[in-house]
Amino acid sequence: MGDISAERRRILQSPPPELVAQAAANPGGSVAAIDPELIGDPNGYVPGEAVQGVWRVGQDGKLTGEFVENPNYGPPKDDFAKLTEPDHWLGWLGEQPVTAVRDSIAEILDEQVSGATVEWIKVVDAPRYLTGGRPEPDDESRMIVTRAGIALPFALSVTSPGRRREILEGVFSWVAVSLDQPGNRKDQVWFDLRADLDWAETELRNRIYLVGQAQGPGTTA
Repeated sequence: MGDISAERRRILQSPPPELVAQAAANPGGSVAAIDPELIGDPNGYVPGEAVQGVWRVGQDGKLTGEFVENPNYGPPKDDFAKLTEPDHWLGWLGEQPVTAVRDSIAEILDEQVSGATVEWIKVVDAPRYLTGGRPEPDDESRMIVTRAGIALPFALSVTSPGRRREILEGVFSWVAVSLDQPGNRKDQVWFDLRADLDWAETELRNRIYLVGQAQGPGTTA
């Protein structure tokens, strides 16, 4: 990632036009310094760890010379907190839901491009859940879960042989049915790039009743 201190001195001595313009547009605020080696499209999703820090901007819209370092700067890491923090039952995904979701996404990408490697995945918003079932015969206050689904908004970084790093955004959805009949359980996943979460939730309500009628993962480019 180079000599960061030397780079900052160079920037202060001769600020690039884009930094000057950003500072002028944010008087009294700050401008983020982003490590281009850790991102794909500079206009796309930027993981928090890719931000080296921020330049303070004076009320006159000019750089003050103060640089506040980001203590979390470095190679981005997985972040599944928004999946695991809510008090929602994920038992249908197994004992390690994060591993199940990550492995499924990695498998989809490898099927699309052989040798694709997922560097990191971040859940960027609270997932949407669906759970269906029927009352227990002897206790109608309790439910036997028969089907479940999740729509999980993500951003991820993927590399593959001979290709540059790509940052992908979208919604990963997973539906499982016949959960009360382990021998007949069926699962299906979808990988919808650039999808809106509200749209994905609507689709999830349809997909949860379609699984079992069609097989194989679905992908929307």
